[in-house]
Amino acid sequence: MKPYGYLLLAAGLFTLTACQSASKPDANATAQDAVSDTCGASQYQSYVGKPLSSLSSQRFAAPVRAIPWNSAVTMDFNLRRLNFLADKSGNISKVYCG
Repeated sequence: MKPYGYLLLAAGLFTLTACQSASKPDANATAQDAVSDTCGASQYQSYVGKPLSSLSSQRFAAPVRAIPWNSAVTMDFNLRRLNFLADKSGNISKVYCG
């Protein structure tokens, strides 16, 4: 094999190693989510997929904001407030604090 062949082979190996993805999950990301769940949104993830109108009969310990699709909301950030975000069809797509 010629010297430029070895050079191309080495360049190919370096290219393949650069494309390799990390297989180890980030432990810090899961710890940060537990800290940021101050309103208890993880308890209400079962509401995802249900109609936004199903919240009207429920009682919550934290302040709650039901956000219909494409509606305007204030940008104030309250970590104790529970937010239910609806999609176009009126079903809850996301439950989060803020």
